[in-house]
Amino acid sequence: MIFRPGSKLSEAQAQSATHSSHVDMAKACGVRHAAIIMDGNGRWASRRSLPRFVGHKQGVEAVRTTVRAARDMGLEALTLYAFSSENWKRPEDEISDLMGLLRHFIRADVDEFIANNVRLKIIGNYRALAPDLVEMIDDVVQRTAHNTGTTLVIALNYGAQDELVRAARALAAAAARGEISADAIEAAHIDAALDTNDLPPLDLLIRTSGEQRLSNFLLWQAAYAELYFTETLWPDFDGASLAEALTTYATRERRFGGR
Repeated sequence: MIFRPGSKLSEAQAQSATHSSHVDMAKACGVRHAAIIMDGNGRWASRRSLPRFVGHKQGVEAVRTTVRAARDMGLEALTLYAFSSENWKRPEDEISDLMGLLRHFIRADVDEFIANNVRLKIIGNYRALAPDLVEMIDDVVQRTAHNTGTTLVIALNYGAQDELVRAARALAAAAARGEISADAIEAAHIDAALDTNDLPPLDLLIRTSGEQRLSNFLLWQAAYAELYFTETLWPDFDGASLAEALTTYATRERRFGGR
């Protein structure tokens, strides 16, 4: 059972897709690229009277669980909003904790990425991070560059408005050099100038914790994506949660502006 754009699955078909082989699930539901705004770590910790850091630490475990599920379900790309360009406004100690967790995640999981054919890609201005972290990221990106399974995209120091500004500047510079006429610039040229230019179009954007906004994430790419909001806090998100989101997607009819 294959989902085709412009069609939708019945509830029964969607349930059938859920219970089919995980390897075929993303294809059966018609999702190539899913993205997640991982929200709710602080609230998860607060509800348990735990330090905020514990919520972030448990959030890293949810990342591991979800990435493994995405790979098993056959998703071509999974993009995770890890650190926004606005997150620098948070307390310094919290930012330090987040960067420490990122370092640990990369060190601990690189061998698993390689063993499971996962490619790591970074979007956003990650080179503004600490030099040792940038070096670590570059090493893992290079070591996984030729992997052909799921692409795990981590958005670091990312903001969609900044991404669009950078794309506009690149196109303006190309026009100034005479490489393209300003009047000839089309949506495809902007697509090609974005950080996500080598990824499949975004099909599904998920946000956890009950919030219902995009928070400056993949604004261009989400133009025709399906939006899925869940009350589940990010540390509690897992493979079953991802499967539920894919199943819901499969029941929707995507018209792309048509009828």
